[in-house]
Amino acid sequence: MLEATVLGRRVEYPSKYTPDILVGVPRRTNRESIGLSSEGSQLPFVGFDVWNAYEVSCLTAKGLPIAGVLKMLIPADSTRLVESKSLKLYLNSLNMERLGTTVLEAKEALLKTVKKDVGLTVGADVEVAFYTPDEVISAVYADGFKLLEASQAAQQTEFTTFTEAPQTLRSSANGGRLKVKSHLLRSNCKITHQPDWGTIWIDIESERLPTESSLLEYIVSLRGENHFHEEICELVYERLRQAFLPSGLAVVCAYTRRGGVDINPCRASRHDLLPQWLGDITVPVRKQGRQ
Repeated sequence: MLEATVLGRRVEYPSKYTPDILVGVPRRTNRESIGLSSEGSQLPFVGFDVWNAYEVSCLTAKGLPIAGVLKMLIPADSTRLVESKSLKLYLNSLNMERLGTTVLEAKEALLKTVKKDVGLTVGADVEVAFYTPDEVISAVYADGFKLLEASQAAQQTEFTTFTEAPQTLRSSANGGRLKVKSHLLRSNCKITHQPDWGTIWIDIESERLPTESSLLEYIVSLRGENHFHEEICELVYERLRQAFLPSGLAVVCAYTRRGGVDINPCRASRHDLLPQWLGDITVPVRKQGRQ
């Protein structure tokens, strides 16, 4: 049970390197509950989870701190996801570790350590990079996405459902391509039930497109759901895939940071629909407005 780990109890931040504090959560359980029967090649999407950790630090052999932002990519076909509280505790356990004679050696040792420990936790190879604050670029994810809550229909809609309701998704009379976003994404932590806030982008191409108002109703219906960030992204993706049989589909969720970490799951039917800079470990973090 997850509650029996560090997730279900009060835990002091470790003062020494503690890799065994990491908790891996099987992706299979939630995927099977929404009709996804397997992993890897049988999944109906490609993608990754992008983690940005803003409070990462360690020491050189002489005690000089290095501090910056860690960017990490976990493939969507990994057997497990890493639970965020355990990752925060783990990263903090490195704060007072002396990892190298020079700043460069300490940085390289930090990356090697995180890559190994998190990779073992999720059951897959992960990519990691470390950037100084001066290297972090602030930019918007993409242009050309219409803000759903700014529409006239949004002002006229009465929102009454706050638990996940795929039946709210309705087809318009039109086909083609629809690119929309909303800053109203909210769900709750699966363990603590504390609220998680974010922005969602949806890019869908189909002979039957959802109406914009019903998409917003569906997004709002997630407010009462208790799921991990990655699960919410896959839930939205699968509901849209099942309802509209799109020829192209991408769902990107950028959650606001908590405890110095933000999580950005991305799922798409094709690699070219994924935000390329977000999935490029060589590109420094580009923070969204609320991150």
